[in-house]
Amino acid sequence: MTSKNKVLAILIIAFFTMLCISVKAQSYLSSNVKTSFFSSTPIEDIKAASNKTTAVLIAKTGEFAFLVSMKSFEFEKKLMQEHFNENYIESDKYPTASFKGNIQPNIDWSKDGEYNVVAKGILSVHGVSKPRTIATKISLKNGIATIASAFDVACVDHDIKIPTLVFTKIAKVISVKVNGTLTQKP
Repeated sequence: MTSKNKVLAILIIAFFTMLCISVKAQSYLSSNVKTSFFSSTPIEDIKAASNKTTAVLIAKTGEFAFLVSMKSFEFEKKLMQEHFNENYIESDKYPTASFKGNIQPNIDWSKDGEYNVVAKGILSVHGVSKPRTIATKISLKNGIATIASAFDVACVDHDIKIPTLVFTKIAKVISVKVNGTLTQKP
């Protein structure tokens, strides 16, 4: 493990430990939520996914946080992955993307069912944080929460620069999906 990866791991652990300690309540956790994105242009489609998004949700307050390492995204073509990390996202400089906020309205976590809520919080990508409200579906069954959301991210909103040489190959707005199962922890 490189020193940068060690620092990233320590930051991730500290981030979620502080969130969990801040509210002593029932929580839901996962370290393998899937985050994927898709860019479509008439010239080329680009898609990538990571199954390594870490998530924590505090049931009592509806507080939650998601964190994904940018280098964990896998592409169909290795060259795309290299360009993503080096030229656009600058993963060495901005190693993670995160979303931290609250679910509104908070739901009754003791009742199984499907709930349509909004995740209201701060999305941080490429070192730029922006307030966002994202429609989210939560399914509860036997102490397991399945979360699904889809939203768009405009590159310009996060200072992600697309060189004019390739502007026809990369969409200005990227479609993002987050799906995963969080397990209840006492």
